[in-house]
Amino acid sequence: MNAKYAVLAMLYFVQGIPYGLQSGLLPIYFRTLGLSFTKISLSKVLYVPWILKMLWAPLVDQYFTKRSWLLLTLYGFVLACLACSLMAPETNFLPVAIVLLLMNFCASIQDIAVDAIAIQLLTQREIGYGNTIQVVAYKLGSVLAGGGLLTFLHHLGWQTLFVGLALLYVVAIGVTWNANLKLKVRFNPQYSWVRFRTLNPCLMLQELLKVPDTLWTVGLVLLYKLGEQGAISMFPLFLLDHSFSPQELGLWNGIVAMIFSIVGSSLGGYLMSKQGNPFSMLKTLMIFRLFSLVFQTLLLVAYEDKKPVFEVAAVLSIFLQHFIAGLVTTLTFSIMMQCAQKAQENIQATHYSLLATLEVLGKLVFSSLAGILVDWLGFVGAFGVFLALSSTSVAYMLSSRR
Repeated sequence: MNAKYAVLAMLYFVQGIPYGLQSGLLPIYFRTLGLSFTKISLSKVLYVPWILKMLWAPLVDQYFTKRSWLLLTLYGFVLACLACSLMAPETNFLPVAIVLLLMNFCASIQDIAVDAIAIQLLTQREIGYGNTIQVVAYKLGSVLAGGGLLTFLHHLGWQTLFVGLALLYVVAIGVTWNANLKLKVRFNPQYSWVRFRTLNPCLMLQELLKVPDTLWTVGLVLLYKLGEQGAISMFPLFLLDHSFSPQELGLWNGIVAMIFSIVGSSLGGYLMSKQGNPFSMLKTLMIFRLFSLVFQTLLLVAYEDKKPVFEVAAVLSIFLQHFIAGLVTTLTFSIMMQCAQKAQENIQATHYSLLATLEVLGKLVFSSLAGILVDWLGFVGAFGVFLALSSTSVAYMLSSRR
């Protein structure tokens, strides 16, 4: 493997671990403790640093080296994991939540630095493969922390789990120290906020929105995951309440489904490298995704506990859902990176962070509300809302002239 691909893969892998912990392991773990769907969904507030990362993106863009920022965040991960190993979430819920918030803060800074490196290192021809590595490595980190650790949590124990994660981050520190990341910030007087290093948000936003295709891409990243995100987060909890065990969900939803997602992401990168234009492929995939969500909704309506035909269909619907999601995510991130590459080099990381922040915002806001919808409308009513939202992203793509 090309050396730059290997370094990017390692960095995105460790960056995916906090997400896997909080999206895969903790919701099911908290549900086994008897927490309501509303409280579980509101734990998504821990992702707030991902929404606010535009505030510190210019700092990463303009001050110190990318290696310095990466090492700072990796040291933060080590300390956070060691702190978590000393606390049990059953009795120290608030302190654990604060440490997880710190991990998300570190991950958001690391994301800015790694994306800046990727944007400058990858050529147009390499974007497809590069985004495949980004999505796949991130998901592998999520699989390790979410599905894998959930499956073996009762064997390992909370303390051993986080000590092991701390050691993994120590390895990442060693790789980062020795990686060839000689990227220097170059200032361009065309951008006044860069020249004076101001944090004036109005001036920054004005310059970022001048980049071609930015407004259209903003609309895409806000809409493209809405319905899918609600279904992905709530359907496993529906199965948990209908005879599936946490261990089964850790295997099927946390590991095997993520493998399907990784296969989809890899296929998306391959198709992107061959065709170069992800737009037409993304339009078709969003239509297929809508039909898969219709199938899952009908399955939810007809579902009967402990009947193999329904259990198999439910698991297969999860696999299909994650496969299409992997394809859609890789193609969307390719569109985001192509857009960011049209910006001046010394604002590319900030531009990409704007798009990535809005992408997280679109997913996070609705994920936080999905559990409330289920508590309020029930699963069937909530999935009707998910279908309506998924239709809006299809309509957005079909109405575009790109």
